[in-house]
Amino acid sequence: MINRELIRIKIVQLTYAYYQNANLDLLADEQSLLDSKTSVTQLRGRSVQQALHETGITPDEHQRLLQKSIDSVEKELHFSLNKAYELYHLLLSFIVAVHNEMTHRYDVSTIIAVREGRERPSMRFIDNRFARQLADNETLKEYTAAHNPDWQEHIDVVRKVCQRIEQSDIYNQYLTQDEAPDYDADRELWRKLYKLFIQDNDELDTLLEEQSLYWNDDKMVVDDFVLKTIRRFREKNGAQQELLPAWHSEDDKLFAEKLLHASLTRAEEYHQYMRDISENWDFERLAYMDVVIMQTALAEMTTFINIPVNVSINEYVELAKVYSTAKSATYINAMLDAIAHRLIAKGKMLKPMTSPDKEKTAEEEKEQIE
Repeated sequence: MINRELIRIKIVQLTYAYYQNANLDLLADEQSLLDSKTSVTQLRGRSVQQALHETGITPDEHQRLLQKSIDSVEKELHFSLNKAYELYHLLLSFIVAVHNEMTHRYDVSTIIAVREGRERPSMRFIDNRFARQLADNETLKEYTAAHNPDWQEHIDVVRKVCQRIEQSDIYNQYLTQDEAPDYDADRELWRKLYKLFIQDNDELDTLLEEQSLYWNDDKMVVDDFVLKTIRRFREKNGAQQELLPAWHSEDDKLFAEKLLHASLTRAEEYHQYMRDISENWDFERLAYMDVVIMQTALAEMTTFINIPVNVSINEYVELAKVYSTAKSATYINAMLDAIAHRLIAKGKMLKPMTSPDKEKTAEEEKEQIE
């Protein structure tokens, strides 16, 4: 499930946090190396060279602290990616919670109908075979047993989704269609309901963000994987239906570790590339998120020979549109393109801008898991 799109997002976020907080916080932890008059607050926002000069930390001491800091960030990367995988299971369990609540509502409606001598409500939604299969899924049950997600504690959110479902045309058409739905129709119903009422749900998003800061940006990506999981379900697989693995491949795990390491350890080199190109711009005045996005992009462009330059540029331009501004995205695109052409011309990057054997884009990577 953890693909390169998610990896890139996490590394940009962690690299940004590293320079804003983690690196200097680690320097501050080594009180014996700091002048008592120099505070972390005073150091924050300085370059590494400025911080070293003001604290009197030697290059060897800095290198030791740098490796300690990188090790800490790498642990944080793996932890945050594992939290995204936890969110994947939590959202699947939310589908089950909604179906359970709808079953409860059916039971109450049936009791009232019998008491008043009216026709019982349709059981078609309650008997939805995809929902029942998901509820019985052994892997999801293992997750539920280990993490105990209590949607009853947030039953108002569940009930509001149920109300929106009951009021929807797609739900009522499903209940009243003449021909009984087959398994594929049952599964397709839930794919549509998820897109309409769970993927696009501000209240649920807010609840998830309150439960974990890591999920602030994860849901947008994880929603896609939940939808792909729904499409992958087959009735014949029963409770043994496989969910998505945490990692698509070992290559992706290595990609994450190498990209993070290059982004942090070769930062000054990448910054110099930016300074060399931005002749008419004051590099130091660039928004730091823009610098971090370009820094991570350059780490990918110069580290992974099998990924065409244009693929890397496109991926980080898309990130800039989300985490910075449209104007920044245009600027970043131009900067990275110019740097790439200069590095290729100087023989410092031994791969072309494009390749006939194209590396998969993030979208193609996501499609591969289906």
